[in-house]
Amino acid sequence: MLAVLSPGQGAQKPGFLAPWLTLPGVEARLRWWSALSGVNLVHLGTDADAEEIRDTAKTQPLLVAAALLAAEQLPLYDVAVAAGHSVGELGAAALAGVISPDAAVTLAGVRGREMAAACALEATSMAAVLGGDPDEVVAAVEGLGLYAANRNGAGQIVAAGAVDALAKLADNLPAGARVRALSVAGAFHTPYMAPAERALAAVAAGITPSDPSRILLSNADGGAVNHGREMLQRLVRQVIAPVRWDLCMRNLADLGVTAVIELAPAGTLTGLLKRELKERGAPELVNLNTPDDLPAARDLIARHGAAPSHEPTPQFRVVVCPAAGTFSPDPELVEGDAIRDGQRIGRVITRQGPQDIVAHSAGTLTEWLADHDDPVAPGQPLARLGGAR
Repeated sequence: MLAVLSPGQGAQKPGFLAPWLTLPGVEARLRWWSALSGVNLVHLGTDADAEEIRDTAKTQPLLVAAALLAAEQLPLYDVAVAAGHSVGELGAAALAGVISPDAAVTLAGVRGREMAAACALEATSMAAVLGGDPDEVVAAVEGLGLYAANRNGAGQIVAAGAVDALAKLADNLPAGARVRALSVAGAFHTPYMAPAERALAAVAAGITPSDPSRILLSNADGGAVNHGREMLQRLVRQVIAPVRWDLCMRNLADLGVTAVIELAPAGTLTGLLKRELKERGAPELVNLNTPDDLPAARDLIARHGAAPSHEPTPQFRVVVCPAAGTFSPDPELVEGDAIRDGQRIGRVITRQGPQDIVAHSAGTLTEWLADHDDPVAPGQPLARLGGAR
């Protein structure tokens, strides 16, 4: 099983897009996306220095555009799973067919501008806490009125909040933990970004999403999202909500992913995977940084991708599991019952607690695909709805 990952802010490097512009049609595509995002992506990806591409308003659309440009050079119909880190979720949502690439780049432009504006309202920042017991680190962070904005796994938790509180963090950490200040504009993925969330929601309201065409993991809880409207809502809320990349990596392993391609600019997420999954055995990894890496990525797809199906499209939908755990169907439901859009059909007991399983289409419960107390994985089908609409 193959997964494609889209990186987030901090992965950018000066000039990293220059090799891609040698490919036919890429520069024209990038100029079109520049018009949609409101920034000069050609300049940012080729001539801009490190300081210029650190600007949140410029970095976010640049990263989403870069990932999608690289993905367009691959036969991704065999890819089973997509995920992205922070703003990279917009790229992942486009790869899964929830939104179009044009919409992803447009939203990234809005997201970047509005988050940069929100950063200017108060003196906030972020710091990486490395090592230590994760629960003790989170308790120490929250004890200072800060937020655990990113839980990246591999012994890394990013604290965010007021600058004066961050200054006290080093003296309040548990044994084995150390802190490193990050050069960022403000406290991303915290309530300080509420103005940006509102602005992004206003634009996202004009987008009509589609349901994912492949397993799409969410930063909110690492779980698979099977409905487009829900994913679009999560993309908006993610601006103020923590990034649980640790749970995304755990579910990649639970799904049985055997190979991973990280899209340009690559290396950050595959590095985390190597460290986080070293005891379980990390999947085979390819970093797609330049066109020279395309043969290796295509070879990985050929060896680990799912065989394309030529069966007719079935006239039903499946409800899938959002996370690993144990499934319990609603005892009041039996096959043949009518199901409402939004109706709870059961729950899955996960390591983080119970999660309701909700049908996102009206239809008839034609078949249970999992039984009571069955162990289930993220993305696993749980029930089939006939006549779904």
